Amino acid sequence: MRAPLAVLAIACVVGIHAGVYTDRFLEQYNKIHNSANGYFSSQGIPYHSVETLMVEAPDHGHQTTSEAFSYHVWLEAMHGAITGDFSSFSNAWNILEQYAIPALQSANGAYDPSKPATYQAELDSPSEYPSLIDSSVPVGQDPIANELKSAYGSDVMYSMHWIFDIDNVYGFSNTQGQCEDGYGGPSLFNTYQRGPEESVWRTIPQPTCDQFRYGGQNGFLDLFTKDNSYAHQYKYTAAPDADARAVQAAFWAAKWATEKGQYGVVADAVSKASKMGDYLRYSMYDKYFKKIGNCVGAWSCQGASGKDSAHYLINWYFAWGASYNAQYSWAWRIGDGAAHFGYQNPLAAYALSNDANLKPKGATAAQDWQTSLERQLELYEFLQTPEGAFAGGVTNSWKGRYETPDSDLMANTFHGMFYDWEPVYHDPPSNRWFGMQPWSADRLAQYYYVTGDTRAQAILAKWVNWVIPNIKWNGDDFEMPANLGWSGDPPNAHVTITSWGQDLGTAGATARTLSYYAAKANDSNAKSTAKKLLDALYTRYQTSKGISAPEVRDDYSRFNEPVYVPNGWTGTYPNGDVIDSSATFIKIRSWYKNDPDWPKVEAYLNGGEAPTFTYHRFWAQADIALAFGAYGLLFNE
Repeated sequence: MRAPLAVLAIACVVGIHAGVYTDRFLEQYNKIHNSANGYFSSQGIPYHSVETLMVEAPDHGHQTTSEAFSYHVWLEAMHGAITGDFSSFSNAWNILEQYAIPALQSANGAYDPSKPATYQAELDSPSEYPSLIDSSVPVGQDPIANELKSAYGSDVMYSMHWIFDIDNVYGFSNTQGQCEDGYGGPSLFNTYQRGPEESVWRTIPQPTCDQFRYGGQNGFLDLFTKDNSYAHQYKYTAAPDADARAVQAAFWAAKWATEKGQYGVVADAVSKASKMGDYLRYSMYDKYFKKIGNCVGAWSCQGASGKDSAHYLINWYFAWGASYNAQYSWAWRIGDGAAHFGYQNPLAAYALSNDANLKPKGATAAQDWQTSLERQLELYEFLQTPEGAFAGGVTNSWKGRYETPDSDLMANTFHGMFYDWEPVYHDPPSNRWFGMQPWSADRLAQYYYVTGDTRAQAILAKWVNWVIPNIKWNGDDFEMPANLGWSGDPPNAHVTITSWGQDLGTAGATARTLSYYAAKANDSNAKSTAKKLLDALYTRYQTSKGISAPEVRDDYSRFNEPVYVPNGWTGTYPNGDVIDSSATFIKIRSWYKNDPDWPKVEAYLNGGEAPTFTYHRFWAQADIALAFGAYGLLFNE
């Protein structure tokens, strides 16, 4: 009897929420935090995946993303809700701040909000680059820069850069606050730079701060930009969905900590999340601050003043940069006119506009986020198909060049923005992956759970009634929709499911969406489906490191895919890999040949079968843990 009494005593002291599904959360949480399993670097940074040979959006498993940082703080918030100990949430935010917020922003003070950037057209494919910078194209004014500086007394952007080379495999050594310093350690870097057809397989990774030590005569700049002169500079890009997810995590941390009398433990991190939400407003603006609506023609569509350049949605990215050690300092900032439904986060918008702990200091921030909340809900309604799925997104800049879209898209617009079934990137199509559906619907369901908004309920009911019948069951095992096909335009856009699979992270997100919806709507079918998915994840897919399923990677044939480099351009990477017109993915990443899993890929490239991997992605493992925890907290089971 002594052991159960001891366990009970510990549970009472730390406030552990006991139950089957919260226990499963803790079991999964402990696997993620077991140092032997390799989820974290020595600095405590979450890797994209435990396994190093991994190519998808990152091109190496021991890179990481702002997505992983945001999942980390969310995971620790849930841990606090279940155990009563919120110290790990605050620590996770400190790690995020230390490594994900760029420290090198020394020339931001040269930024002129009346001239935020110089226009550069987005081209269709890597082979069309470099793209011409054209100062004759009108751009608008940045309406929030001065407000942010007034609120925080700083020119530093409190936003996460999106990708990091934690083990410094490329060797750029853009460690925090440094520019190609040569010391190793976690390094910021850049990848995608050349149009919607640039897949991960055709990128030319480059440093965030480029002083021409690597690459060619002008570093990497003249591979992407056609200009009269090139200067040493730094540049960063935010993935706004990750920043919004971090704010969402902070909302839950504040709520759960308050309920347990522990708000003081999380107060500092929550304040910083509020600040991040203030800067996240750059995701609401057209790329060049042009007017929103019927913005056709790069020269004829005028730059906007005030908030006329705000679409109030969470866009695909925003970016900023400045000169480095230059005689004349300069700086720039841009937004993005394209907004994917999958990036929207109504709960974050609600928190930043209504929660006293999270309302930002910026004078117009709370009102902007209230407008954004309404606009996001409207976007879900605009994009929802008769079947229930959400189609693509909208853009203020057709083809990234303010071109004229097809006439059918001009007939029914979203505040003058044009429907795009695959906004931003096309290889693979940006709305083909089913995972975008539950990722976004989950945020909507959490917003509905918190507020009871009947508008959100109606949207979710239609989505839930599409998803549940399309989960295939074989006894207690399942297949989720994997890839989606699209036809038509709103309000007559239609979805078809083109394949099914066992993406376990997607299954976790779906279960969590159904859980939040069921808890508020009292929907027994949604609840039982969520439970069934969670039980299948737990009972059928356990590994020593988490919960995962084998994947056949026939796309790894693309290791030999050519990477476009203009004839005559030659450069080198820090390790000596040559970048020239004969470049392929593997030729400019020769270090992959030292990976312990490389022989599996090499055999495939030599004519063998496609290799199979059992990956442990941080986001997916956290997503599954969070699904267990949410179900346990919501239903006390």
